[in-house]
Amino acid sequence: MTQIFDQDGNIIPVTVVEAGPCFVLKLIDSPLKIALGFNPVKESRLTKPRLGLFKKIGVAPLRTIREFRSTDNKDYKVGQEIKADIFKPGDFVSVTGTSIGKGFQGGMKRWNWSGGPAGHGSMHHRRVGSIGASSDPSRVLKGTHMPGHMGMDQVTVENLRVMQIDQDHNLLMLRGAVPGHKNSLITINRSRKKVFKSLEEKKEVVAIKRNPMKQSKAKVAGKGK
Repeated sequence: MTQIFDQDGNIIPVTVVEAGPCFVLKLIDSPLKIALGFNPVKESRLTKPRLGLFKKIGVAPLRTIREFRSTDNKDYKVGQEIKADIFKPGDFVSVTGTSIGKGFQGGMKRWNWSGGPAGHGSMHHRRVGSIGASSDPSRVLKGTHMPGHMGMDQVTVENLRVMQIDQDHNLLMLRGAVPGHKNSLITINRSRKKVFKSLEEKKEVVAIKRNPMKQSKAKVAGKGK
């Protein structure tokens, strides 16, 4: 993460993401999907069937393959190169990645438990309390919040805004944080909830002017509160 400045001098926290180049490997008709490859790799790192796929379509071997939903596959062809300029500043995107693993954690950190009494006489500070009934149902219900492995989950952060694009290096600057650690892989999809909004567009602030004399007359007449 880093920070940039807008036209008014305000600080904007952004995450720099390398988005490409990606190559179209396959077009799927039902349902409409497109398979993209990313991250070049040596031929010795791939199995023969996977290597044969790249040689068949005439694309250099790639390590990562992901499928994305498509609205119209007529805009793409196998072997086409897709770069970061497919987005533009002002677009809203949703980013999906694997959150940072935090190992085995207790319930207070994992589920934000309040904990027990903090006094010295209490023998119950951060431990697990009651986890279920005794005779009925005589078991711990599924989904009970307990200590355990934390992190390493698939997380989607929605409606991040594209602030800047570096086309020469295929870099996107997204406002806010994205899931995962440094150099981790993420997938970027166009937002379904927000549409493009120019970065130069600003909210208009309208001041409502009221005549205090008219308000006082309304109160005297019993029409106002």
